[in-house]
Amino acid sequence: MPGQALSTLRLRTPEGVEFAFELAGPVTRFLAWVLDLAVIVVILNAVLIPSRLLTVLSPGMALALNILAFLTISVGYGMLCEWRFSGQTLGKRLLRLRVVDEQGLPLRFPQLAMRNLLRVVDALPLLYLLGGICLVLSPRLQRLGDLAAGTLVVRLPRVTEPDLAEVGAGKYNSFREHAHLAARLRQTVTPAEADIALQALLRRNALEPAARVVLFKALADHFRGLVAFPQGATDGLSDEQYVRNVVGLLYAARR
Repeated sequence: MPGQALSTLRLRTPEGVEFAFELAGPVTRFLAWVLDLAVIVVILNAVLIPSRLLTVLSPGMALALNILAFLTISVGYGMLCEWRFSGQTLGKRLLRLRVVDEQGLPLRFPQLAMRNLLRVVDALPLLYLLGGICLVLSPRLQRLGDLAAGTLVVRLPRVTEPDLAEVGAGKYNSFREHAHLAARLRQTVTPAEADIALQALLRRNALEPAARVVLFKALADHFRGLVAFPQGATDGLSDEQYVRNVVGLLYAARR
């Protein structure tokens, strides 16, 4: 139905992998902005300490400097934080929100620059009124900056302890016999890589057969490139079993 906002958006990649995003509503986004505004004001006060003398000498020039500094810091803060912290500012992090590409692709810096530069327009005439109206009327809960940049703001699910039984971690794992290589693997694999492998195993039954083969081959080849286990430990293992062994090592170590 046109004009009706979605609460959950589902995106499907060409490989057949489906992602579900819970869209962040206007209230949560406003609260995140209030938290970010508090951070911006603290930074602004620190930066403008030298300008207090200018207030006495030229109030008009001091006001213009304050406005320019606020716009620069607020836009720069959002742009740099979202780029450095994968779509999150401090306010978004505290409220478990994240900016993502509307097609499920990796975020690009020009997108973040665009959505933050247009905050100046979204904020008109006061307290993000224009952006809020646009967000409420948008089916994907996007303000003008999001529409122009092709981005969405989504809620992050709460992280729970993974059930390793679901990925077959209780089965015999030949990699455990090579403790030094297992330790090297744990040191080399990043948390993001470990999570991708775990999610692939948890969702493997929802994948199309061809996409499942391609996905696990890519993951297994990636882990083989990081640490090479002896042939005796890998003989007879399919790509999916290889990834299962890797995940078993990584998450068993965390426990």
